Amino acid sequence: MADYPPMYNAYGQPVADPSDPNRMQSPPAGFPPGPSPPQPAAPYGSPPPNQWSTYGAPPPQQQYQQHPQQLQQPPPARGLGPSPQFGYNADPQAAVSPPVDPSMAGLASQMSGLGIVGEGGARASKKKHRHAHHDIGGASSSGTIPQQMPGMVAPEPTSQFLNTGLNQAPRSVSPAVGGVSPAMGMQQPGFPGTGAPGSVPTQGKIDPEQIPSIPRSRDLPAQYYFNHVYPTMERHLPPPAAVPFVAHDQGNSSPKYARLTLNNIPSASDFLTSTALPLGMILQPLARQDPGEQPVPVLDFGDAGPPRCRRCRTYINPFMSFRSGGNKFVCNMCTFPNDVPPEYFAPVDPSGSRIDRMQRPELMMGTVEFVVPKEYWNKEPVGLQLLFMIDVSQESINRGFLKGVCRGILNALYDTENSEEGESPRRIPEGAKIGIVTFDREVHFYNLSAQLDRAQMMVMTDLQEPFVPLSEGLFVDPYESKDVITSLLQQIPTIFSHVKTPEVALLPALNAALSALHATGGKVIAAVSSLPNSGPGALVMREDPKVHGTDAERKLFTTEHADWRNAAGKLAEAGIGVDLFMAAPGGTYVDVATVGHIAEVTGGETFFYPNFHAPRDLLKLSREIAHAATRETGYQALMKVRCSNGLQVSGYHGNFVQHALGADLEIGAIDADKAIGVMFSYDGKLDPKLDAHFQAALLYTSANGQRRVRCINTVASVNEGGLETMKFIDQDAVVSIMAKEAAAKTVDKSLKDIRASVTEKTVDIFSGYRKIFSGSHPPGQLVLPENLKEFSMYMLSLLKSRALKGGQEASDRRIHDMRMLRSIGCTELSLYLYPRIIPIHNMQPEDGFPNEQGQLQVPPSLRASYSKIEEGGAYLVDNGQVCLLWLHAQVSPNLLEDLFGEGHNSLQALNPQTSSIPLLETHLNAQVRNLIQYISTIRGSKAVTIQLARQGLDGAEYEFARLLLEDRNNEAQSYVDWLVHVHRQINLELAGHRKREDASADASLTSLAGLRAPYW
Repeated sequence: MADYPPMYNAYGQPVADPSDPNRMQSPPAGFPPGPSPPQPAAPYGSPPPNQWSTYGAPPPQQQYQQHPQQLQQPPPARGLGPSPQFGYNADPQAAVSPPVDPSMAGLASQMSGLGIVGEGGARASKKKHRHAHHDIGGASSSGTIPQQMPGMVAPEPTSQFLNTGLNQAPRSVSPAVGGVSPAMGMQQPGFPGTGAPGSVPTQGKIDPEQIPSIPRSRDLPAQYYFNHVYPTMERHLPPPAAVPFVAHDQGNSSPKYARLTLNNIPSASDFLTSTALPLGMILQPLARQDPGEQPVPVLDFGDAGPPRCRRCRTYINPFMSFRSGGNKFVCNMCTFPNDVPPEYFAPVDPSGSRIDRMQRPELMMGTVEFVVPKEYWNKEPVGLQLLFMIDVSQESINRGFLKGVCRGILNALYDTENSEEGESPRRIPEGAKIGIVTFDREVHFYNLSAQLDRAQMMVMTDLQEPFVPLSEGLFVDPYESKDVITSLLQQIPTIFSHVKTPEVALLPALNAALSALHATGGKVIAAVSSLPNSGPGALVMREDPKVHGTDAERKLFTTEHADWRNAAGKLAEAGIGVDLFMAAPGGTYVDVATVGHIAEVTGGETFFYPNFHAPRDLLKLSREIAHAATRETGYQALMKVRCSNGLQVSGYHGNFVQHALGADLEIGAIDADKAIGVMFSYDGKLDPKLDAHFQAALLYTSANGQRRVRCINTVASVNEGGLETMKFIDQDAVVSIMAKEAAAKTVDKSLKDIRASVTEKTVDIFSGYRKIFSGSHPPGQLVLPENLKEFSMYMLSLLKSRALKGGQEASDRRIHDMRMLRSIGCTELSLYLYPRIIPIHNMQPEDGFPNEQGQLQVPPSLRASYSKIEEGGAYLVDNGQVCLLWLHAQVSPNLLEDLFGEGHNSLQALNPQTSSIPLLETHLNAQVRNLIQYISTIRGSKAVTIQLARQGLDGAEYEFARLLLEDRNNEAQSYVDWLVHVHRQINLELAGHRKREDASADASLTSLAGLRAPYW
């Protein structure tokens, strides 16, 4: 389905042919943009030869994107006062020496010294898989990663200490100054066991530069994956979640669809328990693909349906082996030999693989879709019926919310933001239909038939037993009825501005939507801007700041309202998903806990605008409505996860209904941004000679009306010793499972207990590693597993998140973030827990423009600490939810004029309602707009719009301070203090003196403290 606008200028690169079998051997032309490695012998501060000249000199004639559909020549650059290599910094000296945070001094005097050492070992040898004809754990000769990247110095020989970044010379704070240090040993992304010696004992003082850095852990792999494909079988450790990459499906599913916490699993549960690591998987079944990736094949086996194991019902996949000359296939989950259906028979060659294997996508690819016959149907599948429900009450009109919603629906259907007048590309798939309903204290339906000159309104006044007053014309093809729909949406704000009803009857409107969609299932997008206060389901103010921080606060996070709970259950059962757009103008209470329960149960999403203000938030609202309507969506969904003998599914986390343990998950609607966490436990022992297999099957109706099953197959090696397990940990999946588990506990446990439990879990993982693998190191060194170096920072961010933090926090914002943690994928979570901070005041001339391969060159991101913020600086801060533009009080007037236009030469001259960067013919303006375009490609469901945070002027500055997560804020410690605390707890654990913080809650929080489920 359609998504955000097209990319930056790719300089006339040809589009890769999806049917070309060789196109994955080299990076496709449409490769995702992103940072490129620094040019050899061209340190930051002096532009590389044949590139853009320094700011202030006339640039060479080269095109860059001025608008997605419009390319122009860059204008002559304007002369600026400061010297070019310092960008807009008025004081060159300030840029050269990094400011020292005085709070860091003396922090470690309480300890003998804190060294941070990464551990790892040589890579496992190749292992031939019993079923598939792939190598697991080894790289093919054609796909090996080179020993060094362009412009990088080759790593030093490995030793017992592995590179954690300690041997890297700290970069000066300003990326515009100083070159890439030769000490920066480059680690091969995705490969454990390579790196340079990195033991740096500290004497009484911790250097904040020498602790693991999340920005560095993202930027280095990003540089690698701009020029390399990720092969899913040859590499068995996925790229970081916040890094754009192209996956080549070799039979194991892409990490975009499924991420295992452990890609090498211990054969028995006792070792897993001793490591305290969770065994789980993050599934994002309809995740968006990169333009360079092969589309998921859709296969039709006719009335027979796809071949499946007779015993465990696993679908055919690349890891099933064929025997008896091709007459039997052996299930890779339960090892049961099945007869091959006659119509599916093909002989096998001497190696045991079918001769038609290369023509069978289901035997070659890890992610495939099967069109299924009638026995898989519960209703006749039809195209997606999408119902827009619009709040037309007084508050919605007065606050400008109604206008933004109507604009968003028009943008969703006809791409009004980017298309010229008269032409509108199809954004809703063939076969899908839309309807429009408005509500205040009554519910209004509209006949949108193309035969009518204008829409006809029907009013439904019976709120107790809602019904649909239209027999036809409610759902129409939006392109056949374009004129009727366009005129209606343009008139709605005017029509209701004369009525202005203060009451809002949201629940009756949702019940009416249930009546309209009950026969087919579908999707509802409902927008509401005040507390529903009329008719059945009328809500009252429940927020009470006095109960914050007490056990009574938990009641604010749930709903006991029977009418809302019943409606949610009925909508999910009918196969209807609900996305809610909830605005709280002026920070009013809208009871997200009760209203959002509908979205949570039906598989939808709540978009929450806690301080909605028009016109500032209108662009964000309209883009997010358009995204929600156009992203890939399936409805009437059922999901089941199967795994190898010896393992069992022990729990799920996400937005769904599950009637009994072990039953299928029922999901009203699922979309490209939704993820589900799956937990596994042992019910036996795994055979180290075989691999562990996992298959997720999602049965759903697609937006164009086909009933399909999407199968996602994942494989992991099995080991006996346990050492291999530590080398193949997927940090992003572990963090995601931990976050989903913690958010799921908020209904039963106090936030204080959950925070203590997360801390204990962090200490358990590191102390378990220390006990088993690194007992020889002196106690003064904090030893971190190579693939969990940044884990402690992510856990600190989780404790500081709005969902779990201590102190005062409005319950609406808290419960919104809790539910979001449970349903978002790894990419969105990674950004939510640690924002991307890009300085824009000292960019190189070539930054923010595509290189010769069409990949955008992105400046290195900064650590989230105020010690990295420069005087006179300007920074883009993106956490996947909001994108702040923070401007220092002494920012250069030239920078402001280049970015916002003439006359905008002071912070006070800027419009605080600004939500986008204007289109100007300046170098900096084009750079920043391209960077924002790039940011919009690596995120979840939230649109990228700018919110100004001017130092000393805007309230958004508080949000900026909150996002500097390495500093002391959000009722929690700084990163350095946190590492000191974790280290002290590890030493106490090793000495046997540790007292668990959550002793009282320990019994009921065992799943957060390690999987200790009984087996056998």
